[in-house]
Amino acid sequence: MNIRVILTCFGFLCIIISCKNEEKSSLSENNLDAARNFIRSALDGKFNEARKYMLQDSLNNNYLDVAERSYKNSDQAVKDNYRASTIIIHNLSDINDSVSVLIYSNSFKNDHDTLRVIRANDKWLVDLKYLYQHDVDTNYIKVTTNDTLQ
Repeated sequence: MNIRVILTCFGFLCIIISCKNEEKSSLSENNLDAARNFIRSALDGKFNEARKYMLQDSLNNNYLDVAERSYKNSDQAVKDNYRASTIIIHNLSDINDSVSVLIYSNSFKNDHDTLRVIRANDKWLVDLKYLYQHDVDTNYIKVTTNDTLQ
């Protein structure tokens, strides 16, 4: 057999294997893994990678676009601090077998944020819009107080 044919076949085989490995690496094994992969990618400024772990809809994409622009406009020191930060999981609640809510922060900002992770088509994906909309849930009761000082 010609050495060129063997090398060409070997090259195609390597490409196919690398594509399969890349596809599998973007899949999350469970709800926590999906959230962690999404958060880590965003903290590292890898927003195209973060999109792989996110439920694809126009609102989610818009929110991630805003986060990406904000990140890009940040000083290098801020970006470095985000990259060096660790993810802190405060609570993971399973709503049902295909929906979970995660409360987390990072060691740089230490602001608690909330993400919903859903299973769709046998994939765990982050529903980013929940971060911005969860206060309007019917289960959320906002306590109002009247200021008695005039």
